[in-house]
Amino acid sequence: MDVSVRAGALPPFIPLQENTMGLLDSVLGAVINNASQGGSGAAAAGGAGGGLGGLISLAAQNPQLVQAVMSLLSNDGPVGGLPGLMAKFQQAGLGNVIASWLSAGPNHAISGEQLSQVLGSGPLSQVAAQLGVAPGAAAGQLAQVLPGLVDHLSPQGQAPHGGFGNTNDLLGMLGGLLQK
Repeated sequence: MDVSVRAGALPPFIPLQENTMGLLDSVLGAVINNASQGGSGAAAAGGAGGGLGGLISLAAQNPQLVQAVMSLLSNDGPVGGLPGLMAKFQQAGLGNVIASWLSAGPNHAISGEQLSQVLGSGPLSQVAAQLGVAPGAAAGQLAQVLPGLVDHLSPQGQAPHGGFGNTNDLLGMLGGLLQK
C-alpha cells in the first residue's frame, strides 16, 4: 500500500495527542525564540511569577502543565470547557473566584485544596497522570497557573459565550497572545 502524499491530498492521519503536542511545541518554540531575541511584548509583560512573561517561563519549563490547563479549558476537555468549569466553581461556592479571573479587576487566588474540591477526583486524576505527579501536587500547580491563563484568555474581562473552543483553538489563542 502506497502511503505517500500527492499534491492536493490530505496528509496521513496523526493522532490528536501527537498533533496537539506538535502544535504546542511549535507555539512554545516561536514564543521562546521571540522572547530570547528581545521580543518586546510577551517577555516584558510580566515577571516569572505572573503576567505573560510568567506564562512564557512556565511554558518553557513545564509544557505538560500548559497542555493540562488547556485540556481543562477546552470545550472537548473533561469538565466541558469554560462553561463547565464555571458551573463547577459555582457548585463549590467559589463562583466569585472564577468570575474575578474573567473580569477586568484583580484575580482572586485559589488554593490547591480549593481547586481539588472544584474539579473533583476524576478530572484532577487525569491532570495528575498527564503531569506524572500526585493529585494534590497537580492541584497546587494548576492553582498557580489557571487564574492568570483564564484572565489572559479573556482580555475584555468577559467569558466568551461558547467557551474558549477546543484544544487546538486554545493553543492558537495562546500562541497569538504570547507573541504580542
